[in-house]
Amino acid sequence: MTKVLVIDPKIAGMSGDMFVSALLALTNSYDLMDEVILELEKLNSCNSFKVLVLDEKVNGISAKQLKIEIDEERIKNPDKLKEIIITTSKNLKMSEKGVKICENIINDLIQAEKKLHGDHFHLHEISSLDTVFDIVLPVLILDRNGFLNGKIYSTPPALGNGRISMDHGIIPSPAPATLEILCKHELKCSKVDSDFELLTPTGVAILSNVTDEFTDSYPEIVLLKTGYGAGTKRMENIPNVLRLVEGRTDEKIIEKTVILETNIDDISSEVLAYAVERLLDEGAPDVFITPVFGKKNRPSSMISVICPYSSHEKFAKILIEETGTLGVRINHYDKIRAKRRMKKLKININNSNFEFDVKISDLNGEIVNIKPEFEDLKKIARILNIPLRDVLRHANSKIKEIYGF
Repeated sequence: MTKVLVIDPKIAGMSGDMFVSALLALTNSYDLMDEVILELEKLNSCNSFKVLVLDEKVNGISAKQLKIEIDEERIKNPDKLKEIIITTSKNLKMSEKGVKICENIINDLIQAEKKLHGDHFHLHEISSLDTVFDIVLPVLILDRNGFLNGKIYSTPPALGNGRISMDHGIIPSPAPATLEILCKHELKCSKVDSDFELLTPTGVAILSNVTDEFTDSYPEIVLLKTGYGAGTKRMENIPNVLRLVEGRTDEKIIEKTVILETNIDDISSEVLAYAVERLLDEGAPDVFITPVFGKKNRPSSMISVICPYSSHEKFAKILIEETGTLGVRINHYDKIRAKRRMKKLKININNSNFEFDVKISDLNGEIVNIKPEFEDLKKIARILNIPLRDVLRHANSKIKEIYGF
């Protein structure tokens, strides 16, 4: 079972404070917020840092909204800002992965400003401790709640329209720094009509670095609970909220699978064998050949390639290249796949100790099969110069001893 978080900024984009608000609504991690505030108040540049979490109704949706009041000396040096973020993350006992994500987020923001304004640039909008809060707190919440060890998905973020008032003047949305970060990560966006900015530079920097996979629709998971974070502005027909959904993967995994087929009657067995070999080398999970009768009762071969939907075009191209066939049939299926994990076991044969891998298959929390990795057993048989069947008996005995299977 894997913990899953879906970030859904296609509704109305994302900012740093919206993400924090939504995470607080989802996890109730107010103790972690207090930890971050205490760390920030220790800084010489911080006189006071107060956060109010408000309950709002946005177009009928209950959401959390942040109100932050800071008395501070703004941070002008980008290296100093980065140092504060990394040090604060480490002081909070964040995992190495979490600290690295925080570092990557601020790097994206600094590099975007640097690309736009050259080496002699100012931090402008991101020079406040509010930026430190918006980066460190959400990553800390993700870390402590186990999401960084799971899978984080995101839908394409909405950009918004209108104009933005910045230190450089009034410019059309999205902000230049937002565009730079979107381009760096090659992110797809969604369209939502609004008269103001929906996706901020801090929001997209966080989104780019915490997300494992972007998807147009929700993944096939068991949905558990939701949390909503509100922006400060309101739209008539669209709720200005960021939605988060917590879920978990089911032990029974349903995948979209394709079986490619083509009938061949005019190539040699050597060419056919090479086509199968290349398909397998390129990553096809399975390839098999079925004898069939074709046109005019000619003996023919039907090549079948089992592959994920996401890569079926690649394998169809290989089939055409290697066999010269003029067409490939594409059959779509849903496949139920048991979860599989690897485990190392130790055995003693002829007073010598060896390790071998076993493949354990689970379905709905129950072990349905355990198989030793035969490549490992073959190596042991060669080292000891004994029959493979003897090694297999020892391996199966160890599996039964540990798992009763």
